[in-house]
Amino acid sequence: MNEQPVSLGETTDALDWSQQDWDGFDWKHLVAELNHLLRLRTTPIGMSMFATVEEMEAIPRIRRPKDIHTADQIVGMASRLNFTVGITNDDLVGDQCGAVLGLRPRDDKWLSGRHMAGVWFKTLEDSAIHQAAMHTVPEDRYVAMAVSPLVSGRLTPPDICLIYANPAQMILLINGLQWSGYKNFSWGCVGESSCADSWGRALATREPSVSIPCFAERRYGGVQDDELLMATPPGFLPKAIAGLKALSGNGLRYPIPPYGVQQDARAGLGVSYS
Repeated sequence: MNEQPVSLGETTDALDWSQQDWDGFDWKHLVAELNHLLRLRTTPIGMSMFATVEEMEAIPRIRRPKDIHTADQIVGMASRLNFTVGITNDDLVGDQCGAVLGLRPRDDKWLSGRHMAGVWFKTLEDSAIHQAAMHTVPEDRYVAMAVSPLVSGRLTPPDICLIYANPAQMILLINGLQWSGYKNFSWGCVGESSCADSWGRALATREPSVSIPCFAERRYGGVQDDELLMATPPGFLPKAIAGLKALSGNGLRYPIPPYGVQQDARAGLGVSYS
């Protein structure tokens, strides 16, 4: 899945990101720009899929789990602890995580949703509808996955980048993507297993995807109460940064200062919505 990113018009420093040499790319600079513009508190990370275990284990300083985990925990090790971690389906508990990543088949047992009936959904039919609604990586392509902080440069490039942000930071990140070549983003919410809305959807569609992290991501992955998640192919990040810089130049930047609910709004609106 390490394909060339899509070129999307205006980019940072006028680089042609569709032809960028990712091996020589300064990921530290990109993350520094994101942190400067949005003041992120959680490490932006990359995720890559691999057709062989050997490819995954060839990543410098890769860690392999000794215990059984959820995919949320593996992602959390990278985003909360700055680890570089690689897994196969054998490292994951249950079937849900592996199917989202395409590391195991979406077989009849998985599609039935019976492991969620009566717990997350009232009926077996509700559970099955939920399973069918999830975005997942096509099966039989990959046997391993790895995550790593973007600043490490160990995934060159990652298939997708994961950025945790609070709602104010996230809407500005979305606004940055929409600054040039506007697109109306439409995202769904499957509820529980919402990793399918973030990394599942971004890996499957190759487009930016925003999710409300679910119970499991928060309980096992360390996701905080106020965090949302954007998963996006790396080629979209320069576009987002260019847009954020333009918005910041117009006074639209993070943190967003409260105007006051009882103040005369005309002066503020005249600047931001002229």
